[in-house]
Amino acid sequence: MMPNSFTDALFQLVRSLEKSEKRHFKLYIKRSSGKEDLKIIQLFDALEKLHEYDEKLLISKLKGVTKPQLANLKTHLYKQLLSSLRLLKTTENTDLQLSEHLDHARLLYNKGLKIQSLRILEKAKELAKTNQKFNFLAQVISLEKKIETLHITRSTLERTEDLATEALAISAHIDRVTRLSNLALLLYRWYVKFGHARNVEDEKDIRAFFKSNIPDDIHAINGFYENLYLYQSYCWYAFIRQDFLMYYRYSEKWINLFEANPTMIAVETGHFIKGVHNLLNAHFDLRNYRKFQGTLRKFEAFAKTPVARHHDNFRIHTSIYINIAKVNWHLMVGTFKEGLALVPEIEANLKEYALYVDRHRILVFNYKIATLYFGAEQYENAIDYLQKIINGPLDLRNDLQCYARLMHLMAHYELGNDEIIESLIKSVYRFMAKMKNLTVVEEEMFRFLRSSFRVSPRQLKPELEKFLYKIKHLEKNRFETRAFAYLDVISWVESKVYGKPLAAIIHEKHLQSNRSAVKTPKVLHKAS
Repeated sequence: MMPNSFTDALFQLVRSLEKSEKRHFKLYIKRSSGKEDLKIIQLFDALEKLHEYDEKLLISKLKGVTKPQLANLKTHLYKQLLSSLRLLKTTENTDLQLSEHLDHARLLYNKGLKIQSLRILEKAKELAKTNQKFNFLAQVISLEKKIETLHITRSTLERTEDLATEALAISAHIDRVTRLSNLALLLYRWYVKFGHARNVEDEKDIRAFFKSNIPDDIHAINGFYENLYLYQSYCWYAFIRQDFLMYYRYSEKWINLFEANPTMIAVETGHFIKGVHNLLNAHFDLRNYRKFQGTLRKFEAFAKTPVARHHDNFRIHTSIYINIAKVNWHLMVGTFKEGLALVPEIEANLKEYALYVDRHRILVFNYKIATLYFGAEQYENAIDYLQKIINGPLDLRNDLQCYARLMHLMAHYELGNDEIIESLIKSVYRFMAKMKNLTVVEEEMFRFLRSSFRVSPRQLKPELEKFLYKIKHLEKNRFETRAFAYLDVISWVESKVYGKPLAAIIHEKHLQSNRSAVKTPKVLHKAS
């Protein structure tokens, strides 16, 4: 029997609980409920023992419980679990503390205890200001204004005037935060759907969209959240347009904002973790080898702190981003075989976090692991991971969908599977054209692959040299670097021309970069 969405949500919630949370729930429910409610303990225990949801099996374990009764029990259990978690976690979360203050203030007001309500609201206001929670601050002030408007509270005239002025200032701040956070969100949505800008038309559209949505009163931007969403917006704007230097600058501003407001790391840990991930990606794109290593070391140290391990979300996403960074390191220095040693741990983590990891992240990992196998010349394994992308849904990352198919074609080329290459060339070309993903680099790639069938092995090297010459000068063309951002086609062709493994070519470039201390904006295998 297929679970419905609510049942699935309940099962996921039970499975996500830690030992301390399970223990607290049982104490909470036994203390606050009657005998009838102890049935939900039986349901809880039965769900906890299931490895996957099976309603028939569940009913068989609950004596005297019919299917309609089970539906009611599930609803009751879900609500009680959330109540227990809220009680347990209130002191650990600023938002929950603020909500509790507001609830208490409303209860006191409804009891007619207006002065006590205002005292609670004053505490809530100080907590909200300290943690820059202006949305909550607006709710606090709204209730304060209601009390001051309807009742005589002995407040001074200056106090009521200050309250009105404060309300206007907060309203303007919230408006800017809303517009900036919307802009950041919609830009990120564009990237998740399409990847980097594909052509001049995409570039024009993104520029126009950004210009029309950036607040006119940008000079008035102040405070943590306004700057946070401003920097995020510029990050995604730059990243989509492949302006990797701007992407780096605003990723760094993002992290510097937290360093200037260290208390906000505990308040907005998720945003901090995402910022470090973006900074690592920026170092990767610009080949800032030393800065990449330094940032990764700091990130790994942060992952061990109580703040990073405070919630499942933080612990899981920190682990995911560190694994991505480790893979990226091997991709950019050419140590593909060494990078493959990470694959079992990554897959074990993805299995452990299966309830929490989104399809986009899995798509990225499959592409990166395939790239490791391709670079290590284990083409059959690369094909296995690429098939997971090719045979999956097409609603995410059109760019990865295209380059997964191109790498799949290249893997079969390396394996010498000539009998299917011609049909693969046609199908991949049609797919990339349909997705508007063909650049000059890809056109040259398809032209070379088609012609390679008609030449002898002796004639192949001159053809490769011609191919390399044609694409080498495109390396710094921003719209053409889109191709190099996913597949290091130049290094692949150089490996053929010079008779060296792809890994050796990339590693030599890394060593040369260290010797010359020149950081070039060339990119490789970018999928995150």
